[in-house]
Amino acid sequence: MSAAQADLALEYVRLGLRFDRLESGFVDAYTGDPRVRAAVEDEPAPTPRGLRDQARVLLGELDAAGLPADRTEFLRGQLTALECSARKMSGEPVAFRDEVRSYFQVDVVLGDPAEYAAAHAALEELLPGDGTLAERYARHRRREECPPQRLEVAVQALSSALRDRVRTGYGLPEAETVRYEVVTDKPWSGFNYYEGAYRSRVAINADLPHRLSQLPHLVAHESYPGHHTEHCRKEQGLVERAGRVEHTVFLVNTPECLMAEGLADLGVQASIGDGWGAWAADVLGDLGLRFDGDLAERVSAAAAPLNRVRQDAALMLHDRGADPDDVVAHLQRWSLVSDERARQQLRFLTHPLWRAYITTYVEGYELLSRWLDARPAEQSGSDRFLRLLDEPLTPAVVSGELQAA
Repeated sequence: MSAAQADLALEYVRLGLRFDRLESGFVDAYTGDPRVRAAVEDEPAPTPRGLRDQARVLLGELDAAGLPADRTEFLRGQLTALECSARKMSGEPVAFRDEVRSYFQVDVVLGDPAEYAAAHAALEELLPGDGTLAERYARHRRREECPPQRLEVAVQALSSALRDRVRTGYGLPEAETVRYEVVTDKPWSGFNYYEGAYRSRVAINADLPHRLSQLPHLVAHESYPGHHTEHCRKEQGLVERAGRVEHTVFLVNTPECLMAEGLADLGVQASIGDGWGAWAADVLGDLGLRFDGDLAERVSAAAAPLNRVRQDAALMLHDRGADPDDVVAHLQRWSLVSDERARQQLRFLTHPLWRAYITTYVEGYELLSRWLDARPAEQSGSDRFLRLLDEPLTPAVVSGELQAA
């Protein structure tokens, strides 16, 4: 690696660290040299316009740096997103759809109510009984709720079982560890704090009811084979072996987020596959925590199209200027959630740092699902998923591979 290449990658890292001084939490994880971060902290306070200009300079230097194509495209996507974030922070007007495109390399549109209605019809078949569909769906979900005092032991059991699968199927560094903690007063259900050296702290929000059938998805998403696994494998491969310093920092509202959330949401599929409901019911049944795994799996598949409703809500709020009460009503109608749950979702969608982030879950899952399904005949699903864990892929690159296929 030439000095120019190393300098550009390191300047990108410094730039990302400067954003965290303007918006705490912008740096999701940093595993690089602590002296670099300390030096950034000692700099004069950055300004949004200054960071915008720095991003533009690095973008202008990128093609001449002589980096490999995958590094160039990764950094181009990241720097484009940072340039947009800086403009937003400085108060420049940026249309919401343009903001999402700059951050995540995807275009977003409202979902089709006909698809939501079809999902409702499928749920009607699976959840017969008295009352409206929303009432029956709520009763089904309440039956699956994990007693709060058993939440931690349930998470630990699922984590151990998933870890065994991932260690065998994908491989993990010997020293990796995850520790879990229960927290409150957060706008999310779970969060992975990657600490470097193959260690993660996963926080689980006890303010929200956690369903037994959803806990495997939460643990797979945050730990095995989701965020923790991806961080570990990229730290070992891209950073330690390949010396790619740009992967020592993970930044919010960038293309790497859409890739990370998409692969994490595919975690149960990648580690268990069909039959995950019965598998989870067996694991949790050993703890005396019981639910109908087969029904849970069918209900999850039927309700999957409703995941897009959350992105509709963001578009209604930030693109169409809808009244928040109308957005809550839209969430209640199509997502079949309570007023309380809809307003909790609204809290996430109106947070200054996270308002566009819902797209990473909706579009990330859809894009990477199609990409996994489009794998060459000779490639296994696990080998395809391994590329997501190990390579610096971007949404644009994945879309390009889909078009070529």
